Amino acid sequence: MDIAFIDNVLFATVRTATPLLLVALGAMMSERAGVLNLGQEGMVLVGAALAFIAAYVTGSMGWGVLAGAFAGMLVSVLFAFIALSLMANQVATGLALTIFGTGLSAFIGADYVGQSITGLSPIAIPLLSNIPLVGKALFAQDLLVYLSFGLFAGLWWIMRSTRLGLIIRAVGENPQAAHALGYPVIKIRYLAVLFGGAMAGLAGAYLSLSYTPMWSEGIAAGRGWIALALVVFASWRTQRVLLGAWLFGFASILHLLLQGYGYDISPNLLGMLPYLVTIIVLVIMMRRKQGIGDAPRSLGRPFSPSR
Repeated sequence: MDIAFIDNVLFATVRTATPLLLVALGAMMSERAGVLNLGQEGMVLVGAALAFIAAYVTGSMGWGVLAGAFAGMLVSVLFAFIALSLMANQVATGLALTIFGTGLSAFIGADYVGQSITGLSPIAIPLLSNIPLVGKALFAQDLLVYLSFGLFAGLWWIMRSTRLGLIIRAVGENPQAAHALGYPVIKIRYLAVLFGGAMAGLAGAYLSLSYTPMWSEGIAAGRGWIALALVVFASWRTQRVLLGAWLFGFASILHLLLQGYGYDISPNLLGMLPYLVTIIVLVIMMRRKQGIGDAPRSLGRPFSPSR
């Protein structure tokens, strides 16, 4: 196994992990604020559809990325209104949002199925991209991958070292106490949900503008669900989200590696590996109760300032 082969594997792992990282970071922030949004898959799909349409019509990748983030945020507003303002069950609302997003993305993207565009090009950073093993994986990617690194670093710093991070955690742990201290709990939760929607939309934009620069129904392929499991796997800790995303990213390309080595295994069986890894990890964590106790204590519970 030569260095060039390892370079390519690590490069593909980071690319595959990028949409998982973006969705998981957004979902983690939302859940840290006490809101359980299971509609990530639907928001990713809507973001992917709008991003591709905007880029295809305007010829601008920038407008495509902005359209994807805005579409995810717009869909998340619907969830926030129903779950936070109307205090509906968050689990049922999130599941309904996924169904809604799946159907909406198929409807608005119907005329663009099979169309393709020239996707985002990798930008190699001089000198750094020549570092053995990690250079190509970390420093020869496209702008959205670099953006995901920056968002990860920014969120890690916010949650670890700033007053804003402390307020978000307080709202997720004990909203009544946070409200008593004068913090606008509902507003903070709204903003956290909108941020999660924008991140899901960015993940969708990455899928349709870079990873596979085309539009097809179901392009998310369950990544929204895997990202939700990733947040639990990471025990709601930012630094673990990155490592978990790379792990799941590697699991997603493992079937290609095995096929390349000539293993006579059904491609359908190999294609289910990332989902199988997700289930196994969750089962192990539940049996050991590892990380489950780190969930925000008010996760999924409605809050009313009048109570």
